Amino acid sequence: MNGLRVMLIGGTSHTGKSTVARAVADRLGFDCLPTDGLARHPGRPWPTPQWQVPPDVDDHYRSLSVDELITSVLDHYQRLWPRIEELITTHALAAPNRAGLVLEGSALLPENVANLTVPHTAAVWLTADEGTLSSRMHAASHYDRMPAQGRDPIDKFLARTLRYQKLVRDAVARLGLDHIDTSSGRPPEKLAEAVLAAAAAQDAVGRSVLGAASGDESVNARCATRRR
Repeated sequence: MNGLRVMLIGGTSHTGKSTVARAVADRLGFDCLPTDGLARHPGRPWPTPQWQVPPDVDDHYRSLSVDELITSVLDHYQRLWPRIEELITTHALAAPNRAGLVLEGSALLPENVANLTVPHTAAVWLTADEGTLSSRMHAASHYDRMPAQGRDPIDKFLARTLRYQKLVRDAVARLGLDHIDTSSGRPPEKLAEAVLAAAAAQDAVGRSVLGAASGDESVNARCATRRR
């Protein structure tokens, strides 16, 4: 992808999108933004030292089934897409002296991104196996210290996360889009290298000429093939 101006990093919660996006942005000298900051939707339902879970967020996960949670978040992402598309287009067509953009977030639905025709834009989705996602989420929420009642919203959030990742993986496979597995615990710098290698091999947004990447080995092999 020559003249990269916009790097999109999608995937479900706890795949490492934010950390990897910052590493990519640092390498490129780009701005870094999360799609979560564009519009509100119930997020992670566990407290931190600086934040308490609002009652409406707690109720959202307790009152809705996993199917309803998925429908709710997908509807939110579709409503948000015009704003995302405008942001991508603005940065992709901006003057060369303006900083590029790394945009990360679950709202980057593969079906929407695959239809983009703007230049200078690449996309990669991060994935992780179910055990890794569960472990990361339990650690972040201090799940083991939670009372049983406090675990219920976290269980729902995890179930929604796993269901959403299956939808993403199915779409990425169907559309032939690039994806990188983060389950092995590779450091952000190595994952950033894999993301940029995938971007360099793409001849359309999210798609490389030789098909979807599933990790460093396939990304590097594909890039080596193109250099011959």
